[in-house]
Amino acid sequence: MHSPGGGSYYAGIWANDQAEYMNPLFPFLGNAAGNESGMNSFRMFAKYMNDAYKPIPSSIIAEGAGMWNGAGDRGDMAMIAYGASRFALAYADTAEARKLWPLIEWCLEFSRRKKSADGVIASDSDELEGRFPAGKINLSTNTLAYGALTSASDLAATLGDRTVSEKLAKEAAELRTAIEKYFGAKVQGYNTYRYFDGNDKLRSWIGMPLVMGIYDRKAETAKALLSNHLWTKDGMLTESGSKTFWDRSLLYAVRGLFNAGITDTTLKYLKYYTSERLLGEHVPYAVEAWPEGDQRHLAAESGLYCRAITEGLFGMQPKSFRSFLLQPYLPAGWKEMSLNHIKAFNKDFNITVVRAGQKLKIIVEQAGSKNQEINWDGRKAVEINLY
Repeated sequence: MHSPGGGSYYAGIWANDQAEYMNPLFPFLGNAAGNESGMNSFRMFAKYMNDAYKPIPSSIIAEGAGMWNGAGDRGDMAMIAYGASRFALAYADTAEARKLWPLIEWCLEFSRRKKSADGVIASDSDELEGRFPAGKINLSTNTLAYGALTSASDLAATLGDRTVSEKLAKEAAELRTAIEKYFGAKVQGYNTYRYFDGNDKLRSWIGMPLVMGIYDRKAETAKALLSNHLWTKDGMLTESGSKTFWDRSLLYAVRGLFNAGITDTTLKYLKYYTSERLLGEHVPYAVEAWPEGDQRHLAAESGLYCRAITEGLFGMQPKSFRSFLLQPYLPAGWKEMSLNHIKAFNKDFNITVVRAGQKLKIIVEQAGSKNQEINWDGRKAVEINLY
C-alpha cells in the first residue's frame, strides 16, 4: 500500500492522495510496487460500491478494517473516477483496466445523480473538509468530474466500446459548458472563476480548469493565481485574505499554468517554490498545510510536483494503451529538455524536445523501434503512438 505519510496518516488511503494524486503517476515511474499499490487501493475503494449509491468513504483506514467519511462526500467519486481512468490508460493492462471499469462507471453514475438543474455536480464539501467554505456545489468537484469523463471516454474507446466512449465525451462537453456558465465570474477584479455560489474571494483551486484543458479564462485566471491576493513568499494562500496555504493547490496551479502555455513566468515561480522546499528551511517534501500541522509534509502530494513536469511542462496526457497527447512547453532560455526512461504504456522510452528555429523538434526514442522525429509548430497537441 501507499499512504500519504506525514507522521499521522500511515494507516490510511485516501480518494485524493492515492486515487487522484499519486496513482496516475506510478506507471510513468515503472515502479512495480507503486503500480501494485495503486491497484490495491482501487480494489479497496471498490468494496464500498453499493446499489443505493451511498458515497464511497473518503478514506479507508486501519489496514482496510475501517473507514473515515467525517466530511461526507468531498467529491471523492470524481477523484476516484479521474484517478482510476488516468491510471488504467497509463498502466496499459487490458485485464486490469476491465477490473477497474465497474468502479469508474459506478463513480460516474454517482456524480450524475448529484447533478443540479444547472448541470453541475453537488458535493457535501471538498477535500479541505470544511476548513474553508465550499458551498453545496464547488469548482474542484466539477473539474475533476470533467477530467474523469474525458479520460473515461478515452478508456472506453481503448477497451473497444465506441458507443460508451461517445456518450461520455458528449457528457463531458455538456459539463464543460455548465462549468463556464455556473462558475465563470468576476472575483476581486479578475474574470476567472468563483469557487461556489456566493464566493467573493479568490481561491487557489481556480487553477483546476487549466489542468483539465479548459482555457476560456486562462489569462485572467493566471493573473489571479500569481497576484499578491494568493501568492506569498511561503506558498499559495488557500483563500485571499487568509494566512493558510496548502501546497497541493499550488502544484495543481503550476501544472495548469504550464498547460495554458504561460511557460516562462510559471517556471520562475516553480524555481522559487523548489528552492524553498528543497534548499530552504523546510524538509524536501510538499507541505500539506500551514499553520495547521506545522507544515507537515506528505508523500502523495509530492507526486503532484512530478506531475507538474510530466503533465504540465511536457503536456503529456494518456490517450490509449499505446498513445498519449504531447504538448511540450520549452522555456525561452532552454535549448532542449528531455524525460528519459518513461515506463508508461508498458514501454521504456525517452522524449526530447529541441528548439529548431521558430519551431520545436520532438524526438521519441524507444528501444527496438526507429526514432520518431516530429517538427512541431507548438499550437495543437500532437498524438504520439508507441510501437
